Amino acid sequence: MNKDSNTHTIAFYNIENLFDIENDPLTNDDDFLPTSAKRWTPKRYKNKLRKLGSVIAKIGEENTATAPAIIGLAEVENKKVLSDLVSSENLISEKYSYIHYDSSDERGIDVALIYKDNLFKVEYSETFSVFLQTETGERDYTRDILLVKGKLNNETIHIIVNHWSSRREGEKETEYKRLAAAKVVNSIITRLKNEEGDVKVIVMGDFNDNPGDRSITLLEEESKLYNPFNTVLSYNKGSLNHNFQWNMFDQILISGNFFDPDGTNLKFIKADVFNSKFVTQYHGKYKGQPFRTYVGKKYKGGYSDHFPVYLQFKTP
Repeated sequence: MNKDSNTHTIAFYNIENLFDIENDPLTNDDDFLPTSAKRWTPKRYKNKLRKLGSVIAKIGEENTATAPAIIGLAEVENKKVLSDLVSSENLISEKYSYIHYDSSDERGIDVALIYKDNLFKVEYSETFSVFLQTETGERDYTRDILLVKGKLNNETIHIIVNHWSSRREGEKETEYKRLAAAKVVNSIITRLKNEEGDVKVIVMGDFNDNPGDRSITLLEEESKLYNPFNTVLSYNKGSLNHNFQWNMFDQILISGNFFDPDGTNLKFIKADVFNSKFVTQYHGKYKGQPFRTYVGKKYKGGYSDHFPVYLQFKTP
């Protein structure tokens, strides 16, 4: 494919704990302070911003002349880190704007959206909470789901950004949390269809589940979404690696009307993982895996423990 100004990239990237270096008394950010065991210093913070910017600017670059129009992000602490990210040296010329709401997540990490406002005209945004309870009946707070409506190439699209509950306590033990989040997404899409008819929807996120897992198939079946990442995941390709096994927790699903030959200004052409060599471990037993910022408390100075994923759309 030739580099093309008529191709738009839409991406999602879990950027692994983008915290500032200030203490927020309201959240559990104590790991990410200059005085913590991780020694999260101004120099390390600045290095991470520079590195993330260098990745974001290049996602999908083999087919298009420009950086992505829209990128959903996970593991963002607050508006300050987004402001610092979009004005960092590798992104400042791209002129990104951002949308972020603070959620009640215990770690103080949220989802967000950055976008080029000369390409994507935002009309509306809101967040939705996923209501979870512990076995003792206490509220279990997790990341909110972000909905953003806007126009890309004069096409109204609705983007839903997710970061679902992790598998830390076990895949089966935590599955109900991700199913609860999937039900919230389905209810958002139902509401949009009731209000606006045949809406174009893009659901992106770190779902902490793979294509084929129940939470993802629930989205596909109930909201009639197409998941191109079903065929991208393979034994040697994914968005993150755990115990030397590739997973595709990061995915982007789209509504079927993107395939309507007459009814769209955005024709879906490609889905992929952005795993260029520079974002990977170069050598050793973890060669080819994402080059992370930290492994436990040990600073590695890399980018993230996830690769970005992206879709590309052609405009007539």
